[in-house]
Formats: sequence, C-alpha cells, structure tokens
Amino acid sequence: MELKTEPLHAQFGARVFGVDLTGPLDGETVAAINRAVDEFSLLCFPDQPMTDEAHLAFTRRLGEPEAEHVTLGKTGETVFFGTVGNVADDGTVRRGDHPNTKYQTGNEQWHSDSSFRAVPSTVSITHAYEVPGEDGATEFASMRSAYERLSDEDKARIEPLRAVHDYVFSRSPIAPVDPNHAASLPPVVHPLVRRNPTTGTANYYAGSHARSIVGWGGMESRRLIDDLNAGATREEDIYRHCWAVGDTVIWDNRCLLHRGGGYDANKWRRRMRQTRVVGPAVVA
Repeated sequence: MELKTEPLHAQFGARVFGVDLTGPLDGETVAAINRAVDEFSLLCFPDQPMTDEAHLAFTRRLGEPEAEHVTLGKTGETVFFGTVGNVADDGTVRRGDHPNTKYQTGNEQWHSDSSFRAVPSTVSITHAYEVPGEDGATEFASMRSAYERLSDEDKARIEPLRAVHDYVFSRSPIAPVDPNHAASLPPVVHPLVRRNPTTGTANYYAGSHARSIVGWGGMESRRLIDDLNAGATREEDIYRHCWAVGDTVIWDNRCLLHRGGGYDANKWRRRMRQTRVVGPAVVA
C-alpha cells in the first residue's frame, strides 16, 4: 500500500490524504504509515475527527505509549497525554504569566522529544483542537539532512562520540524544574550518531537537551554541540508548520529537531494534545 502524499519541504515532511486515523486501521495501512515515517520523518494528516480515545488507540497501533514525564516525575502517576498550549483540561485559560504557560516556553528551544530519557521516544503524535489566530507555528529541521551535509572528515570525527542529555540543564534556565521531576530524570548518555534501524540512514542526535560530550571539556563540548545544532537549523532547512484545527502531525524524534513558536497567550487560546511512542534503546 502507498499513501497519497504531497511534500511539505524539499528535505522532509509530507501531507497525507485519504486516511482516517480515528477509524479501524488494518495492518497494511499501519505498515504504510511506519514506512512513511521512515521516509519523510514528518507526516501531517489534516481534518482528523480526533478524540483522546482515538488518539491513544492510534498511538498503540504504532507502539508502546510513553508515560508523560512531567506528571510521572512530579506525582508518580502514569498518564499518556501532554497538553500543549494555554487551555487547561477544564477549559480555563492560563494566561502568559501562569507558571505552566511560562514553563512551556522551554519548548521554544530546538530539541528532540524525550532525548533526556534512557529510552527516548520514536515519534510524537500531536493533534490540534484550538490554535492561535496568529503565530504559534512549530518549526522542524532534519538532523539527517544536516548529517549528509557534513564532510567525510567530520562524519568520522563524530562517529564514536557520545553525548550527555540532561533535561534539568536545558529547562531550568527557562523556569524552575520541580525537585521530584528533576530527580526522576538524571542525565543519560546517547551516541551522537544514530541510524534508522529499518533503512540504515544516519543522522546526528543533538538538540538543546544535549549538554556535553563524554570525555570532552565543557567549552569544547559546547562548541561542537552548538555547531551541530546550528548546522541543522539554517533558515533554508526549516519547515514551519502553521497548525490548522484538525491537524494530526507525527514526527520522528530520532532524526528531527523541533521548536514551538511563541504566541500571545493573553490574547489567544491554544490546545493541542500529544502522545509519544517509546522507542527502542539507543545502542552506541
């Protein structure tokens, strides 16, 4: 089976038509979606009549749902959804000065979801219920394409390296991290170069959670990580997704960086629901 797609960016991304993610999906369709994730890294399914129940059911078709780390870290409770935006579950609006709204501005840094966990996520699945009338786009960039742009010498240089990923390092400068949450997420080490287990395609694995290089000094580590992040996020390499109500977007955290775009939380409502799929362990 081949999905009906149109490209979103020259390097990655596709809009997919003719698939209702909320209905029963046969194994062939699920396999086609997984192949498309491997190929395009980002898929947008417009006009999905989504509900939380359908969202979680679809997530389970792609793999094991990942426990949302903030709730798990603070309370020990396992939930599978995170809410992106300023509209709480009871419908109230959290304005720009609300602690949760401030905390979410940390997502405006380039990052890969859950790279700070011992087993990072494979994909994030986000559905838009309410979107701002202006701003609020999400930007994406491919570390696979950026890796391909490296010289052979630079590829060989970074191949054996491992990076420390640290949630508290990346987020505490933005807003305080709850002590229980911080304790639940000690720094982890991942190889700097990853390969898609199905296609073998290589990419580097960096982002704002990447703190340092194992065995390197601080300044040397930051110089390399900052250079890699900058090399992936040149203006011409970025896809900006301007959300529409009904969009369900799947992106591959193994090879994409993304960041949220700011919006006026005092003026607009934004409510998106997100799940993630637990990935395989990353092997150096």
